[in-house]
Amino acid sequence: MTDDYFGRKVTDPYRYMENLKDPEVQAWIREQNDHTRAVLDRIPSRQQLLARIRELDQSAPLMRARRLPGDLYVILKQLPGEDVAKLYLRHGFEGEDKVLVDPEKITLAPANQGKGKSEIRHYALSDDGKYLAVGVIPGGSEMNGEIHVVETATGRETGDPITRGVGVEQWFPYWLPDNRSFVYGRLQQLPPDAPATEVRQKFRSYLHVLGTDAEKDSPVFGYGVMPSIDVDPSLIASVRTAPRSRYALGVLNGSVTPNSAFYIAPADSIGKAGTPWRKVADFSDGVTRIVAHDDDLYLLTYKEAPRYKVIRIDARKPDLSAAEAIVPSGEAVVTYMSGAQDALYVELLDGGIDRVLRVPYGPRPKVEQVTLPFEGTAFAVTDPRIPGALLYLTSWTKALRILAYDPQTNTVSDTKLQPSGAYDNPSNVESVEVKAPSHDGTLVPLSITYPKGMKLDGSHPTLLNGYGAYGNSIPPYFDPTTLAWFERGGILATCHVRGGGEHGEEWHLAGKGPTKPNTWGDFIACAEYLISKGYTSSARLAGEGGSAGGILIGRAITDRPDLFRAAIIDVGALDTLRFENTANGETNIPEFGSTKTEEGFKALYAMSSFHHVKDQTAYPAVLLTTGINDPRIEPWEPAKMAARLQAATSSGRPVLLRVDYGGGHGGGSGAEGSRERLADSWSFLLWQFGVMEFQPPTR
Repeated sequence: MTDDYFGRKVTDPYRYMENLKDPEVQAWIREQNDHTRAVLDRIPSRQQLLARIRELDQSAPLMRARRLPGDLYVILKQLPGEDVAKLYLRHGFEGEDKVLVDPEKITLAPANQGKGKSEIRHYALSDDGKYLAVGVIPGGSEMNGEIHVVETATGRETGDPITRGVGVEQWFPYWLPDNRSFVYGRLQQLPPDAPATEVRQKFRSYLHVLGTDAEKDSPVFGYGVMPSIDVDPSLIASVRTAPRSRYALGVLNGSVTPNSAFYIAPADSIGKAGTPWRKVADFSDGVTRIVAHDDDLYLLTYKEAPRYKVIRIDARKPDLSAAEAIVPSGEAVVTYMSGAQDALYVELLDGGIDRVLRVPYGPRPKVEQVTLPFEGTAFAVTDPRIPGALLYLTSWTKALRILAYDPQTNTVSDTKLQPSGAYDNPSNVESVEVKAPSHDGTLVPLSITYPKGMKLDGSHPTLLNGYGAYGNSIPPYFDPTTLAWFERGGILATCHVRGGGEHGEEWHLAGKGPTKPNTWGDFIACAEYLISKGYTSSARLAGEGGSAGGILIGRAITDRPDLFRAAIIDVGALDTLRFENTANGETNIPEFGSTKTEEGFKALYAMSSFHHVKDQTAYPAVLLTTGINDPRIEPWEPAKMAARLQAATSSGRPVLLRVDYGGGHGGGSGAEGSRERLADSWSFLLWQFGVMEFQPPTR
């Protein structure tokens, strides 16, 4: 098929593969997966690698905790040997854990049964602690999420299931002050033959009262709801509350845009006729987050501050022109803030290292930096009813710890909420932060983690990853399973390309839409740096990217196929000219562009890996993955790319498509499914790098 875009003809011989309901397409995808499975299973030492990954992954439970009044903790915990996490309630740091929600015991709607593992994606506790609204995602299918409500005293469901939820923040439930009702986001009820592009349109936030039929819930904010507020049908609408705050925030967001439009109204007016919404900030104000405390609003904004700043205004008369700068813009990027009883806790990204500031409420606060036991990634979890914060801290070489900050004593202590594991702090692994000069001279941050004492002789198996979209950064984080890679002499590196947020909004804009080529240009520069400094060679270098990072790795190997021996493309965006026609495509127009404009077409064509594959080219070995329930990057994108590469490559190296029939966009197959994917990826790379024990027998 040939399309004409502003006088330029673009041919797509694989357009038919976009019809995933076609039996021939389904059969081809299944045959590809069967072939991939047979190839990967023949790799010697794959099973030994999987066993080691499993051992490392099960060395400690996975914990996430929130602190509540009364020394209570809600804990999302996955024990060694368990496939999915359960939700618990605990009294005190060392108390007994009581199961609140086991997602595998939640009865889903008939249409969602049998999709794969059910996982808890989010939860919200009523202010009085009596009810918990929990979001469950079946088989990684975020477009089919469900909200269930349980009584915390008994763990019993109240009989209030809500379908058509989605597993991202804008759809999360928020309780109202009466503790008997909450607001939540929901997709439209569409007929089966509705266009895919309509799925995420005309979004609304609804009010649910316990004990009532969710199908009769009324919309309270969003498209067509407020006569005085004109809401574009592409915008995501949500209503957010905080415990004991008298205000509710109405938020309109482009789903992928950092900035939102914010409105404010009394929390007790939500659901009543004539809710008096007042605008606080428009999209042009660059506001990304608002925290309310008493009658003050604290805003995180990048307007006239590309590395962000925190300002304060009066909630009763919201006027940005009268704002006071609380945390001014500086060299460090202000990334996040949350409100506790005593202060605002503000997070900074400073040269790849996170800092946490305590900012007391009120005018001209005395800002203090929280002293942390080591440098790395740090974020604060607060509750507006409790002073201080839980601090989550990790680095490239140190496992996650959950700390408690006490503002009265100005001390940080280990809560022991996260039990220690046998591999938490490996002494034989180290990391370094460097900067690689890109094609235009821009210095790109590059994080390199490797076995201690390693010689720079160019011989080491190296996996370079990156992302570069939406202004999202890749923070340092330790995963014990990486030791299985380091034990084989491997290097793991992260290229912090433009399009991310490592240097604020300017860094994001430098890899967005028409400037997107900087993203894979930076990645190529980091690859060249690793080779020039003796970390590795092209024969032992692989690149990896996932989701929007599929653009990065896809275009890196189509621009420089000689630079990489192999590539892993996980659930990747690979045909950006056609992405706009998917359910998730229109919401991504602000980030990538639209083929409806000539400038948008040029940008999307430039970043479309599928359309830059050339016949008779020696491409690297490529392993592409997809989840059959993926609602963000539909499986036909990796499938089309696999077919095109297989037809075009002259290198003789394999191009494999791996399909997770129980998963979606990186979830839905449980912990063991994740380990299997990792073992497959690393075995594939070590095979292609020529590591002896991973070479299949010759026939």
